[in-house]
Amino acid sequence: MASLNSHGTGSSLTLRAYVRRRNGVPLGAPGSLSNMLYRAFGARSFDAFWQHWNPIFGYYLGRYVFVPLKRVMPASLALLGTFVFTGVIHDLVTMAVRRDVAFLFTPWFLFLGAGVVIAKLTKMDLAKTAWPLRAAANSAYLGASLALAVTVFDVT
Repeated sequence: MASLNSHGTGSSLTLRAYVRRRNGVPLGAPGSLSNMLYRAFGARSFDAFWQHWNPIFGYYLGRYVFVPLKRVMPASLALLGTFVFTGVIHDLVTMAVRRDVAFLFTPWFLFLGAGVVIAKLTKMDLAKTAWPLRAAANSAYLGASLALAVTVFDVT
């Protein structure tokens, strides 16, 4: 078995193996979307939520953004930087489609990343909580982060 770093990407772990580990089914298998949603929303922490959300994007973010950042800064800042980078990518795509400047995802992902860092520091663990309550907590985290971004940065 490949050794994994804290973000779940091992140097010898292939995308196919990473997706199977995170999603519980092989890449492109029937049920992969429902598995991803079930695992993400039922995750025991905000950190675990992102380990299951979009495993293909997560594989490349871990390998090409988080790991290099972690070499030059503390892991928590590298994690936050990875979230901000992801927000920038989402905003650039949105701006290309809309043909207008808009920044919603960058501040939103900044707060999402802050939530992950805080959850890790506090050792958040909802594993013994019923799935519907974990799903409600993870949904509230997503919604509160969005509301905070819209309020603090006045974005719409």
